[in-house]
Amino acid sequence: MYELDQKYIDQLELIAQDIQESEALQQYLEEEEEEFYNQLKEIYEPKLTEVYQQVGDRDPLQLIALELILLDPAFEGLFLPRILGYSVLRGEINDRYQYTRPQEHFKQILLSICESSNFDLLKKRIGQSIQIGFALSSDIWITNLIAGITNKKVAHYLQIQKQERYYDLNERKIGYQRYARQFAHENFLCVDFPTDKTALQLNASQLKRFLIWRIRSKADNTNLINYIDDLVANEAFYGVREHLEIMLLYAFFFELDEASEAILREVLNEVRRSHPETAEWTMEYVRSLHTHPELELTAANDRRFSALLDKSIADDPAAYFSLMDIVHTKGYNHIEAQDAVKSFYLAHEGISVANECVRKTILRYFKGFISNLEPDAYTDFFEISRLFQVYMDIFSNQQFNQDLEDLSMGYVKKLLKHFTDKRGKDYQDIKRFVSSTLQEYRFITEKEIVEMFKTKRKKPTE
Repeated sequence: MYELDQKYIDQLELIAQDIQESEALQQYLEEEEEEFYNQLKEIYEPKLTEVYQQVGDRDPLQLIALELILLDPAFEGLFLPRILGYSVLRGEINDRYQYTRPQEHFKQILLSICESSNFDLLKKRIGQSIQIGFALSSDIWITNLIAGITNKKVAHYLQIQKQERYYDLNERKIGYQRYARQFAHENFLCVDFPTDKTALQLNASQLKRFLIWRIRSKADNTNLINYIDDLVANEAFYGVREHLEIMLLYAFFFELDEASEAILREVLNEVRRSHPETAEWTMEYVRSLHTHPELELTAANDRRFSALLDKSIADDPAAYFSLMDIVHTKGYNHIEAQDAVKSFYLAHEGISVANECVRKTILRYFKGFISNLEPDAYTDFFEISRLFQVYMDIFSNQQFNQDLEDLSMGYVKKLLKHFTDKRGKDYQDIKRFVSSTLQEYRFITEKEIVEMFKTKRKKPTE
């Protein structure tokens, strides 16, 4: 755990002091009415949220330290329901939607709420968080937690949060995903950067998840760079697959200064020289990035990574990114790029990971062009379709052909929704193109063409 900067501590101390001196708290203590506690919440939770966001944006490694300070009774339990939810979602889960390790921070926050003098009010805001946290935890862990509660009323409350429906995997999955959506845009992820190989392998998934969030949210990562540089440069990690994958995220997606770039370039190429197996791992991770649900691998990312590679090292990454340099510079519609793709492709097995990455790159270009094409620009679609056959001949890959078919027929349906006059020139142009070119590509059969363009009879009016 990383210590919280004094500037944040000072802000929190002022808020705690204001809470304790507030009229709303005095009224709540005298009247014990929920409306006065809600006044406290309305006044001070936004202030706590602001501090939390500052830490999450600039110093996310300090979030756990911040949350522990908020457990102080001086904050009257404010914001604890929120960080309980964060603790539930931070935990790494497996494919059975269960925690891979016990979540002691979740337990710590939950016990603090249970011991709060304001528990009866706080419990109205934590039921769902406890249910999901318990659903992801083992029965033994839950039993031991509840056994430590001396207040029978509180223990009973926790006991009834164990929901039998979550014993079913599908229900657990649905419940977790629905719950996670509530926090989809909130910045609460944090990690401890590992310093030994075992810790790296245990925490790599969480670390990659954290970095991907920072990339996707375009966060300010200035205060993380030194930690990442230290991880990259740690010789104990050389040849560890998890280390390589973190380096790849760093190389593809982070804007680096000269010092960090020099460290990354030196380590990346040293690992390639001393651990040849990293060539295969690199290509496999590049393939995964092409279909990543949260990240988009662009030409700019490829160029950034290519610039780091020592091309004198004869491995697949060097060959592949040399090809990408040509494709991204010349353009996938240029004959030189097409010839380079063909040469590379024939030099590798058709089912190789490197060839799959090439196909996904070319497909990404087609998809980017067609998906952004307005109906009125359909002649541009006709023009670009001439390249389909070029790459279908090079790749001889059924999945690539199917993906092009899906792109093409999706755009054709978009056109037919826009151009509805069956006698109009646009409609007839589209019909001729589908009947000739797309049928020639075997994207559509003659029977399907008849069905697509047939005129539906109108029901006779009575």
